[in-house]
Amino acid sequence: MIKNILLTTFLLTGVMSAQSNVGVDINTEDVEVFASYNLNSDIAYTGGTNFLVDASYLYSSEEESNLFSVGVSAESSLEAAQGLTFGFGTKFVFAEDFMALPLLGRVAFILPFDSDIPTTSVKGMFAYAPSVLTFSDGENYLEYRLEADMEVISNIHVFTGYRNIDTNYEFVDYTLNDSFYAGMKLSF
Repeated sequence: MIKNILLTTFLLTGVMSAQSNVGVDINTEDVEVFASYNLNSDIAYTGGTNFLVDASYLYSSEEESNLFSVGVSAESSLEAAQGLTFGFGTKFVFAEDFMALPLLGRVAFILPFDSDIPTTSVKGMFAYAPSVLTFSDGENYLEYRLEADMEVISNIHVFTGYRNIDTNYEFVDYTLNDSFYAGMKLSF
């Protein structure tokens, strides 16, 4: 338990000092802490693509399981479709006796509401690692998420979503998480 608290504290402190965003989502069984950092200012890149480093830690009390991930990705908006952003990348996933390097894709769409309604978006994420990218006792990894997000106050977002995470081992298929959640994200 102390290891989990120290890991979470390290993650939050590092991201806050880097002026990025940090968030948490919960439900009755799970808690997830996550952070994302935009590398563009550090690498002096001013093009239209955002290069991101992100990390997350998911604890499920029902399964007594932990999942930690660290990833890199690039995101860019489409000029032809205002409000639509695509991202591609990879992340390294650690669980008990399981490691994977899934490739991931993200999509986000800002809904075209008028100015009286706060900025609202829908998001999706898909990550998959076949057996060649799955290590230790793992056979493959599959994760997908769907989210609805609203910026209720400048730089403060509330969101709700659904996630499914399958960590399939060599001898058993194991759904690590299959749940709805709600959370909040702060940008610094």
